[in-house]
Amino acid sequence: MITWIVIGVIVVLILFVVVGGYNKLVALDQRADQSFADIDVQLKQRQDLIPNLVETVKGYATHERATLDAVTQARAAAAGATSVNDKVEAENMLTATLGRLFAVSEAYPDLKANTNFQQLQTELSDIENKLAAARRFFNNAVSEFNAVRRQFPTVLFAGLVGFGSDKPFFDVGEGERAAMTAAPPSVQF
Repeated sequence: MITWIVIGVIVVLILFVVVGGYNKLVALDQRADQSFADIDVQLKQRQDLIPNLVETVKGYATHERATLDAVTQARAAAAGATSVNDKVEAENMLTATLGRLFAVSEAYPDLKANTNFQQLQTELSDIENKLAAARRFFNNAVSEFNAVRRQFPTVLFAGLVGFGSDKPFFDVGEGERAAMTAAPPSVQF
């Protein structure tokens, strides 16, 4: 009789651990999905702003067609990406092409002085700041999910209940990372 009680208590404890771990994984998975949806909102706002920016630059920099086309193509690729990895890659490409677009604007003082261009640049900067915050929140949620998924005893059953792999982080990408870690440009006065 005592053996059956001990076995029953052990089974109930195991059941509590499994159910508790599963519920924790579901909550963290949902949090990561929600935070990725928040990133999507910011990306959509940025993508909606880009055509106005391109049209404004077109009026001043008509012979910079390759840069304008690259921005348009990068925007289309970013809008069509669905998975986290595809979005990260497409958004990094879009960020790089926007950087080239703003570098082009440096050569056109009239464009830099244009009120519409300045407003669009300010809006884009604001969106980029919000996007950076959303990425941090997403990466934190992914980190928590991945940590709990790997912890004992959750690691024993996570794969069995549909949480078999880590979620990917939203990082800057290899090209951007290489540019950030490169030697700073020399400045001469």
